Amino acid sequence: MSGELRAISTDRAPKAIGPYSQAIQTGDLVFCAGQLPLDPATGEVVSGDIREQTRRVLDNLAAVLAAAGSGLDRVVKTTVFLSDLAEFAAMNEVYAERFGPHKPARSTVPVGLLLRGARIEIECIATRR
Repeated sequence: MSGELRAISTDRAPKAIGPYSQAIQTGDLVFCAGQLPLDPATGEVVSGDIREQTRRVLDNLAAVLAAAGSGLDRVVKTTVFLSDLAEFAAMNEVYAERFGPHKPARSTVPVGLLLRGARIEIECIATRR
């Protein structure tokens, strides 16, 4: 593994809302910061239920991964943060649709509040090969 670190950035995903990168690549690994269900054009949380918010989060992650030369099919681990575990089943439906037969390792963590009133945030680690 190369020791070189490269910040990944794309305008197809929301800009970082703090002092961090959308992702960092080192060697063939890509570490994506948590994505909220923000519309990249407006920076606002998308309206709709947990399904819509999950779709937007996964779209944002896919855009960051594409900028790093990777994709959702190369994700090895995700961490899902949910503000309401009662929405787990609905989130899981969309998650399963988007990942299809590919099933990365995953942790799901209940949290009290997420930034900007979002219901979900997902971070991931992927490979480029």
